[in-house]
Amino acid sequence: MSEPTPMPRSPFARPLAALGPSEAGAGITVMARDGLALATVIGRKGKADDLAERVEALFGIALPAGPRRIAAGRIAFVGAGPGQWLAVADSSADPNALAIRLARDLAGFASVAEQSDSRAVIRLSGPCVRLVLAKGLPIDLHPRAFGPGDAALSAIAQIGVHLWQLDEAPTYEIAAPLSMAGSFADWLIAAGAEYGIARTGSHCEGST
Repeated sequence: MSEPTPMPRSPFARPLAALGPSEAGAGITVMARDGLALATVIGRKGKADDLAERVEALFGIALPAGPRRIAAGRIAFVGAGPGQWLAVADSSADPNALAIRLARDLAGFASVAEQSDSRAVIRLSGPCVRLVLAKGLPIDLHPRAFGPGDAALSAIAQIGVHLWQLDEAPTYEIAAPLSMAGSFADWLIAAGAEYGIARTGSHCEGST
């Protein structure tokens, strides 16, 4: 029996280690999201209804029809374009397990590709988080325009990202290419410096 693939640390962890721990007064707090499994799900032609029914039966989730994030338990589906989603799940074991399960359970309805080894996720929150993101993100994050459950494919500082909002706080999660995680972290630290930027502990709880 083969051994499960160990869950790697987020590539954001190392550059963020230079930041001090979270403290009162920080305008933005950041957390590398270790322990996430990621997979893209692309619906097969003519199978949209079947796929939606299958996902709802398996996970209790109504697949979002647009740029939205819907979660149940420890898994979420984030709209990534027409008939496409990014599946995100907490996983303390094999990061490939999500894609393997989805490929098996959605066979005939969707194509599934493992993304845990190609994207990294970071969580951002704090009273100044919108101001920091506005320095590089060409999207209006005002609460009337972008709220909990909303998602977007865009670019921050010329780095392609997939962003979604978790709550009213606001708290955001951003998926960036693994190879660009260091550059993104450098930009974030510089952009947040004037507001005070700190890190919180890295864990895989509470992504839903």
